[in-house]
Amino acid sequence: MARSNSALLFDLDGTLVDSVYQHVLAWKEALDREGVELSVWRIHRKIGMSGGLFANMLLRETGLEITEERLERLRLWHAEAYTRQASQGAVRPLPGARELLAFLTDEEIPWAIATSGRMQTAAHNLEALGVDPSSVPVVTRDQVRYAKPDPDLFITAAHRLGVDIHHSLVIGDSIWDMLAAQRARALGVGLLSGGYGQEELEDAGAFRVYEDPADLLRHIDEVAARR
Repeated sequence: MARSNSALLFDLDGTLVDSVYQHVLAWKEALDREGVELSVWRIHRKIGMSGGLFANMLLRETGLEITEERLERLRLWHAEAYTRQASQGAVRPLPGARELLAFLTDEEIPWAIATSGRMQTAAHNLEALGVDPSSVPVVTRDQVRYAKPDPDLFITAAHRLGVDIHHSLVIGDSIWDMLAAQRARALGVGLLSGGYGQEELEDAGAFRVYEDPADLLRHIDEVAARR
């Protein structure tokens, strides 16, 4: 398999940027403002989905009425809380993230980022990572009809790179990334840096699991196609 025919398609939060728990706390703040009592661990289990689907599932679990107005309030309050944390320097690249992307670029291995977050929150993560969306394909929730666990984000990223999704690798930290990879008929590679366990990721379809981007870089020859 030639490198030019394949690519690495990265999730963002918890995969390249250490931001999962900031999102959890931002959602907690938004839900508290809405008067929705929910434990932090329940919020964490849904991180990685699209914000709308995420809020939908949480409200359904609490038995509260789901309205478009309520969903929009939650989304805006979450973005507000997350932006505040990000502006205070709470969001940073995960170990090895910058080095991994630089290696792929130097080796001319195509890569892109596909995140279930909207650009409103993803912009802070991209800035922390040093990624310019004008020069690197970045697909956000704003650009697709459905987000994870649907495969649209990764399929769109592969299309923008001009590569075959079936020959590409989806790199993510959550079971939602791995489920999306399966639905796209791509191979999924899991990272533990978002809080999910190895067995959970493997059960969701990951064929390899690494600790974080630095660990993936150390084992890159196990997953990156040679010329």
